[in-house]
Amino acid sequence: MKMSEIEAILNARRLFDTASIDKEVEYAFASDLMSDVLAFALAGALLITGLTNIQIIRTATMLDMTGIVFVRNKRPLEEAVVLAKKLDIPVLLCQKSMFETCGILYEAGLKPCPIVHEESN
Repeated sequence: MKMSEIEAILNARRLFDTASIDKEVEYAFASDLMSDVLAFALAGALLITGLTNIQIIRTATMLDMTGIVFVRNKRPLEEAVVLAKKLDIPVLLCQKSMFETCGILYEAGLKPCPIVHEESN
């Protein structure tokens, strides 16, 4: 599914124009804990979050994430917007809750990032 399709499905608003809006997305990861994103998200996944600081953009960059959806009608801080635009990371604003956003995208065919648990001895 393309980022532009996600935008339409969620009735989201694109924060700025980007050439990366037509990137393909296969997986999504939702969290407000960046440590969980770093530990469990797959490279190339879509990040769904309600956090709005610049660390969200830095985390997405480290994992080469396809884009970011900010939920709960949150808007990222201006410094985060500037960095996302500079790095060509698509940013969508969604009025829905994180739970509802994830459900809609899952129903539309987006897969969750698989969680790999370490074997305990």
